[in-house]
Order: sequence, then structure tokens, then C-alpha cells
Amino acid sequence: MFAKLRFLFIGGLSAVAYAGAAEAGDGQHLWSGDWYLSVGAAGFSAPKFEGGKHNKLQWSPLVSIGRQGPGPRFSSRNDNPSFALIESDAFRIGIVGKFVPSRDSSDGRELRGLKKVQWGVEAGGFAEAYPTDWLRARVEVRQGIRAHSGVVADAAVDAFTDITPELRASAGPRMTLASSDYFDTYYGVNARESAASGLSGYKPGGGVKSVGFGGALTWKASQNWTTSTFLEYTRLTGPAADSSLVRERGDRNQLLIGVSASYKFNFTMN
Repeated sequence: MFAKLRFLFIGGLSAVAYAGAAEAGDGQHLWSGDWYLSVGAAGFSAPKFEGGKHNKLQWSPLVSIGRQGPGPRFSSRNDNPSFALIESDAFRIGIVGKFVPSRDSSDGRELRGLKKVQWGVEAGGFAEAYPTDWLRARVEVRQGIRAHSGVVADAAVDAFTDITPELRASAGPRMTLASSDYFDTYYGVNARESAASGLSGYKPGGGVKSVGFGGALTWKASQNWTTSTFLEYTRLTGPAADSSLVRERGDRNQLLIGVSASYKFNFTMN
């Protein structure tokens, strides 16, 4: 299933890029037009590692780039850094990437005896649609590089409304799926690790990793500055919830709460 998803996304992105090049005729380049670049950071309290029961303060970058539209576009702190290859009032399609930090016993005593996971990246594509002017659905499919060799798919739906012209509330469900290679890296426990850590051995398959719900309050402080506060609840399911790391030393329930700030640059390319 995940191999098919990967093939469809690569094929889809190639078609999008070709369509964009076709639109860039009549003396226009593919990159010609009005663009925006949004950069910022989020600080939050979250589990020390996926499946852990203890939280710690962390941070992550927020980056997005794309063509300017007729109005402000909804974005979520869950969105990974992305580049829109094509977009309209109703949808956006493009490429996406995510930095994956390393994981070892320094991240928690619960990880002692387990192999170190190196840092890496996940790269792939995203698609999002706006079926109404108050609802956005987004899907990301990413291939792991270096940290793991699995495929991860995130899906989220957010309803949003403007309480005032400067204050927006948003909320909606989330779901993450992953392949067996991903689960084996982060939730598997082989015989050697079982002997070294005391955890029961576990060989996971692929499936739904988690379901959850999140919400945010976003304040447009100025024409360019945006700040927000957010909360995300995630419940691990399937291969993640069945892992001995989670059952014996962790928690299926994961809570994240934090704040973010970003600055939007508008520019034109000829």
C-alpha cells in the first residue's frame, strides 16, 4: 500500500510540475509572479520521544513558501516545511520535507538498551483542499531518509473561523499512518535489545500510528507578524500502541501544548 502511495505522489508531482511549466509560456518563467515566504518557530511542551510518558520543552521551525493568493491562506503548526508547485483558491499541491531528530538513551531512561536512531529527513509531497471558505483538508506523504527507511502519511482536517479580523480559532481531527520500516525503527524491539533493555521483544507491521484532535488560536499581530497558541492530543494506535516500549514504559496518550510566531515576506519574481 505504501509503495503505491509513494508512486502516486511522485507521478502526481511530476504532472504538476509539467502543468506549471506549460502555464509559464508566453514569455513567463515558471517562477514569475507574486510569492510569499513565511518563516518562524514554535516552542512547546511534548513527550521526550514518541510514546514517552514524560514531557519536555522543545522547539521546531515553521517554513512555508508559495504563490500569493487573493486572500490569507490557512496554515497549521502541524504543516511541515513545504513548497507549493501549483495552487488556486481551492487547492495546493507541492513538495514537503521534515527534519527528523536523532533518538538515544539521553532522551529518556526508558530508551536504555535500545539502538540509537540517527537524525535524518523525510521528503515527499503534500496536497490540500479548501472545500469551503472555512475548512481545509491536508495530506502529506513522506519517505524517510537516513533516520528510517519507512513511509509516513499525515492527514488533517481543520475548521477555522475569524472571531475578530485579527483573531482566528481553528480545530480538527488528525491521523497518521506508517509502514513497517518506520515502526520497526521507533517501536520495534529485537532479541538483543530485549536482553539489554528488559523490554519484551516486538516486531511491528505497518498501519495506523495515531489518531487525535488539535486546536489553535491565531492572532495576526500585524500585516506580517502572526502568533498562535495551540494544543494537540494524540492517541497512539495499532503497531505503536502494541509496542512493548509504549505498553511497559510509555503512554498511548500524548499531549502537546505550545506557542508560535512567524513572519511573512511578500516578493515578486520576474
